[in-house]
Amino acid sequence: MTDGTRKVAAIDGAGRIHIIEEEIPMPKPGQVQIEVRASMVSPGTELGGIKGRRENPSDAAPRPFGYSNAGVVVAQGEGCEDIPLGTRVACMGGGYAQHATHSCVPRNMAIPMPDEVSFEDASSIHLVATGLNAVRRADLELGEHLAVVGLGLVGQFACQWGKLSGCHVLGLDRLPMRLKGAEEAGVHMLVNVDERDPKEAAQAFTRGYGMDAGILAFGGDGTPAFKMLVSLMKVSPDTHLMGRIVIVGGARIEHQFASRLGNLDVRSAARTGPGYHDEPWEHGADYPEVFMQWTTKRNLEECLSFMASGDLRVAPLITHRVLLSEAPEACEDLVQRPNEALGVVFIPQ
Repeated sequence: MTDGTRKVAAIDGAGRIHIIEEEIPMPKPGQVQIEVRASMVSPGTELGGIKGRRENPSDAAPRPFGYSNAGVVVAQGEGCEDIPLGTRVACMGGGYAQHATHSCVPRNMAIPMPDEVSFEDASSIHLVATGLNAVRRADLELGEHLAVVGLGLVGQFACQWGKLSGCHVLGLDRLPMRLKGAEEAGVHMLVNVDERDPKEAAQAFTRGYGMDAGILAFGGDGTPAFKMLVSLMKVSPDTHLMGRIVIVGGARIEHQFASRLGNLDVRSAARTGPGYHDEPWEHGADYPEVFMQWTTKRNLEECLSFMASGDLRVAPLITHRVLLSEAPEACEDLVQRPNEALGVVFIPQ
């Protein structure tokens, strides 16, 4: 068991990012302690509120953050003796899988990694699983057409999962760097919404059928993007819009329903699947598989399996690899220059 002090990235009430030093947490029952080898930062969930804090600062002390990392098990809490020391694990969870040199993670969110998966790729696990859960919520079928609006990390992974589901995938964004990353990852068609009419592109892409499903993958004011996505959906002979739209980002949307939205299904996709934020489940309990097959743990295992096979690609989306000590500067790039950074990985040591 490792004791002593650790370094961890933290955000204060004024939106400033620090590297602080504190005691290494000890694993509680149902947890493993890991030595972190890589962590990936989420530009939306983790850094999206920084500008607001800077506009309305408080004197709150720096608070550790991060929810997706990978490393090696160095200690076992009670009930985790079956997880050998030295096991390579991909970890997720707010308050657990932090940007740090060491962290403690509940066993059901610390998943053994295949040998073929690197620590850097595995550090994306929370974001990859969030995209997977969004695609599950879309109930896609082989051959359907899927539009993903917003090609941040979750949107990028949703595109890849849609493609792996046998769908024709259209990605839409206005940042060239994000469009380029999606192209390298093999997304079928990409549209810069500032340069081409999305509706015309969708009609050509679907051979006039219209989109069967859409995913909105960003936060903030989502009303214009939602209305644009609605305009791409398929239309029945009686003029009703049809299909499914999934909201996975924390967007705010204002739109009328009933006749103004036709028979579209609008769905929310929360987190990474069942189990996350159920503390007993996180620490080792489980749900009956016959009733709940795709728990967060099962989704995480599938993410790693598809990474290992090479079917799901993380590397094309990693734009920066920096030392943990350089995290404040790297996060500033994500906040101030979103077209220059996407997947930012911190290397603790």
